[in-house]
Amino acid sequence: MTQKRIVLSSDHAAIDLRQAIAKHLTQQGYDVTDIGPVTTESTHYPLHGKAAAEHVVSGQSDLGIILCGTGQGIMMAANKVPGIRCGVCMDTFSAKMIRAHNNANMLSIGARIVGESLALELVDAFLATEFEGGRHATRADMIEG
Repeated sequence: MTQKRIVLSSDHAAIDLRQAIAKHLTQQGYDVTDIGPVTTESTHYPLHGKAAAEHVVSGQSDLGIILCGTGQGIMMAANKVPGIRCGVCMDTFSAKMIRAHNNANMLSIGARIVGESLALELVDAFLATEFEGGRHATRADMIEG
């Protein structure tokens, strides 16, 4: 299997955590594209969520990881893009289940909610889990409408 291509983005509140995740993934051999801001000047999370989501649905990346203060706002913006299934996770079980049962193609993390160590565990759990298909495929298809 070829290594997954991952797009990362965030708003200004999550730059440090996003960069730590980028370094972690690069060290593991992932093909990482970081499209997030580089300064802490206030920026708008909907723009960054949408840009990362479009990166995934266009096929430029296989999966996406996005961050903002809570993870909620940027996730909502990403989910407005047809073809995106993104969930906010704060525990590894949820990070695994959104992949295994919901075929999520994006993970959202709240940089003001979880620390770096847990964030890296969430990312690893998300990326290590494959969609189970079967009865879950019917349900995932229903999300698409």
